[in-house]
Amino acid sequence: MELTRENFRAMIYYDFRRGLSQQQCIDQLISTFGDEAPSKTTVYHWFSEFNRGRHSLTDEFKEGRPKSVVVPQNIDAVRELVMQDRHLTYREIEASLGISMTSIHKILHEHLAMKKICSRWIPHNLTNSQKRARVNWCKEMLKKYNRGASKAVYNIYTGDESWIYAYEPESKQQSTVWVFQDEPNPTKVVRARSTSKQMVACFFGKSGHVATVPLENRRTVNSEWYTTICLPEVFREIRKENQRRRIILHHDNASSHTSAQTSQYLTSQNVELMNHPPYSPDLAPSDFFLFPYVKNKLRGQRFSTPEEVVDAFKMHVFEISQSEWKKCYETWFKRMQKCIDYHGEYFEKQ
Repeated sequence: MELTRENFRAMIYYDFRRGLSQQQCIDQLISTFGDEAPSKTTVYHWFSEFNRGRHSLTDEFKEGRPKSVVVPQNIDAVRELVMQDRHLTYREIEASLGISMTSIHKILHEHLAMKKICSRWIPHNLTNSQKRARVNWCKEMLKKYNRGASKAVYNIYTGDESWIYAYEPESKQQSTVWVFQDEPNPTKVVRARSTSKQMVACFFGKSGHVATVPLENRRTVNSEWYTTICLPEVFREIRKENQRRRIILHHDNASSHTSAQTSQYLTSQNVELMNHPPYSPDLAPSDFFLFPYVKNKLRGQRFSTPEEVVDAFKMHVFEISQSEWKKCYETWFKRMQKCIDYHGEYFEKQ
């Protein structure tokens, strides 16, 4: 739905009648509409108009005033500005050209057919056989676990390893860029992170967090560490309440996860393995939920040691409610269906 200037003026009038200040009105509009919100000058202007008794939200007629500023010259000017800086905001265009937010929105979306998206990593250019493998795996899991409704889902524990940085500055939203309709989506540019980092492995189930295991001394994750330090701690935590509890382990296809040593260890522990299709981070709960969620909480904070990073990571993991863990698993099975619907293609941002 495209909002007109009159729509925004009605919102400003509503806040005015509620007794809000100009700044409170501005903050609420920005919080809801982001770059499309009216400028500070516009809000102050309309508060002034309402203070002097104005009730009409339509523009007053002015002799010789053009009917629209959406003219070829302004369309070309907006195109030129965006071509120079794909990160440009509505306010920056407004300040440069002196035209309204509504007109900018119309030029960008209707005349230039542009959209603003968040650049992201493309995990892999999938082959047809890899797409089929993703679809077949999703169909198998949906059938085996009754689309996530089976009680056996509570026995599935999933996890992965990831680097946690002592400082990661840029938010995902700050990487949004304007693209034309016929342009490919840009891939993510590496951000300037700190060199201080700590690898952690984190495992959880539908009922919540199980264990977070840091990789000491920044060694490489290998089968020995995975089977002698990481997984034993995970299984110990799971079996604290019930020694005979059935365990179904889900992890991706990293070499330390698929090695003969790991397979033998899982067999010796009577642990079932829920396999995973190659090149499918969009189907791994750690990748689409846990790590993005916690890293977003950590973003912008600075930590002096790797130990502080791990402590902060654990704190935010512990803050995740049981309902959110449950929702993650429900989303997981919905994603399986989505993968099938998109014939195995990556479906993020589709």
